[in-house]
Order: sequence, then C-alpha cells, then structure tokens
Amino acid sequence: MSLAQETPATPARPPARRNGRWSAFTHLVVVRMKELKREPEVVFWVFGFPLLLALGLGIAFRNKPADVTFVAIVQGSGTQDALSLIERSPQKSSIHAELLDKPAALKGFRLGKYDLVVESDGKGGFQYLYDPARPESVLSRAEVDDALQVAAGRKNPLPTSSVISNEPGSRYIDFLIPGLIGMNLMNSGMWSIGFALVDMRQRKLLKRFVATPMRRSDFLLALAGGRLVLMIAEVGLLLGFGALVFHIRVVGSLLSILILSAIGAVGFAGLGLLTASRAQKIESVSGLINLIMMPMWIFSGVFFSYERFPSVIQPFIKALPLTALNDALRATILEGAPLATQAGRLLILVLWGGISFLLALRWFRWT
Repeated sequence: MSLAQETPATPARPPARRNGRWSAFTHLVVVRMKELKREPEVVFWVFGFPLLLALGLGIAFRNKPADVTFVAIVQGSGTQDALSLIERSPQKSSIHAELLDKPAALKGFRLGKYDLVVESDGKGGFQYLYDPARPESVLSRAEVDDALQVAAGRKNPLPTSSVISNEPGSRYIDFLIPGLIGMNLMNSGMWSIGFALVDMRQRKLLKRFVATPMRRSDFLLALAGGRLVLMIAEVGLLLGFGALVFHIRVVGSLLSILILSAIGAVGFAGLGLLTASRAQKIESVSGLINLIMMPMWIFSGVFFSYERFPSVIQPFIKALPLTALNDALRATILEGAPLATQAGRLLILVLWGGISFLLALRWFRWT
C-alpha cells in the first residue's frame, strides 16, 4: 500500500453559500441584542441614565451660577444708546453685549449663546426678552437693567418692561435634550462596542472566529450595525420623554432626526471599534475611550453653548463629531432645518465614522 493510500485526504471546506455572509452578519447582530439580557447594567446606562440626567438637569440646572452676562442688543432706533450706556456702566466688565439684527439675536438667544435680548420699545425705553427657567437669563435681566439705570445717572430714569420667554423652543430644556441625545449616542456607541470587543478578546472568544469563513469586515460591521437597533429606542425614548414631561416642540421631521441619529450612532461605533481594535484589557480601552470622549464632553455644547469658548479654538470644536451631531440635532429639532442644509455637519460625521472604521479594519486583530 502506498503512502498516498494510507494518508486520508484532507476534507475540502464546503463552499460558502451566496447568502452566507449576510446570514452571519444577521446572526451576529441578533447575538448582540440577546447579550443585553445578560447585562442589565447596560440597559440602565443606555436607557435609564439619560432619562434621569434629563430629568435632573431639566429641574435643577437653575442652580448653576452665571459669571458673565451675554447680551444681544437688537439693532434699531435707540439701541445704540443702550450699548453706550452699558459700556459706561460700572458692570461693563461682567456684561458682554453685541449689536445684532433681530433674527440673529433671537436665534442666538434660543440656542443659548445669549442670556438676554434688549430691544427698543419705541418710546425711549427698552424691552427685555429673557427666560425665567434659565438662571443666567434672570440674572442678566437684573444686571443689565441696573447697569442701564445707573449709567443714565438717576434712579430708574428709563421706562422698561419685561417679556417672559416660556414657550417651547426657547427654554434651556429645549437646548439640553438634543445635546443629551447626541451625548448618549456617543457614550453608548463607544462604551458598548469597546467593552464588548475587549471582553470577547479577554475571554478568548475572538480566537474561535479565526477558524470560520467570516470576514473581519462582517464582524465589525455587525457590531456597528447593532447600534442602529438600539439607536431607534434610545432616541425615541429620550425625545418622547422630553415631549411628554417638558413639552418640547419637535419642529423638524422625525425621519430627519432618525437619519442624523443613525449617522451619528454609526460614526461613534466606528470610533469605538478603533479604540478596541488592539486593546487587550478593559482598563486599556477604558482609558482610550475617556481620552477621546473627554474633549467632546467639555467642548461640544452638551450642557451649554460652545460659542462661549475663545474664537481661536472654534474650528477645533466644530470639527468634533459630537459638536456636528449636536448642532445638526438642534437645528432639526428646534428649527426644522432640512437635511440638505446639514451637508457640512453630515460630512464631518461620515468622515469620522468612515476613517475610524477603515483604520479599525486594518489594525484589528483577533487575539
């Protein structure tokens, strides 16, 4: 008997079915969803924590002090006198006033850039537009009124009146909810994917996929695709909570909001894959994720307008993915801006997510 007859032939790997690739992708996404049943803490951080944060900040954020008053003065007859009086007042160092046309002033006030809008009442006095739910707006009204009265040289020489802004769309909570949606998409996208990937690597589960015909791209796409399923629930829950509890008015299309959220969720999923592509321990990926997220927590306008940072760093701030997502969500939810006007912000999100995914695909390893 020859050696060839004694050695059994190696069985050939059966050819993959045409739909085998997407079948594997679908199963991986389903597995990611089933894993949530074993991790109830994930459910809390994805769904419960943002709601508690929105409720707490919506009620208690009025305790935040205001250091500098940002005022928009509407251009018109007599408003130049208001600017001159503020510049002559003893409080001028704590008041930052700008002369703007009325649409720009109202838009800046609605988006949190200004605390107060001052406009001529046509009778030689001034009218203040402020939000009683925002402490900085209330303090701004009192401070600016005092500055104008003192600078005029006598006690209350100017007839003034106040208009309370409490309609949905111009309150702090209206500014806050879109920021919380963006922040939650970033947090869940990076933490859930980064932790899951490193945990599978630590438990040697990724090694088992090496022997399968599954591609690395399919595996990483399945992790990112699972975010889209959770994204719908996250955005719907938080937006619905804001509408029911705080009566937030959603001006834009719900479909546009979902498309923006989906692009943002996939973009941050790409960043999560990139941070976990080589990390071996939970501690390592935790440090990397915090390093990436911390600047966006601070600069991207989640809790207050990033317009208050120095102009020299504004290009850096606007290039951050969370800034682009928050701006796009606020423009759509509060102003009804169509997707066609959001091309620049969408491009930023696509570039961050696409480049991150390509780098993750190149650097990813199973072990």
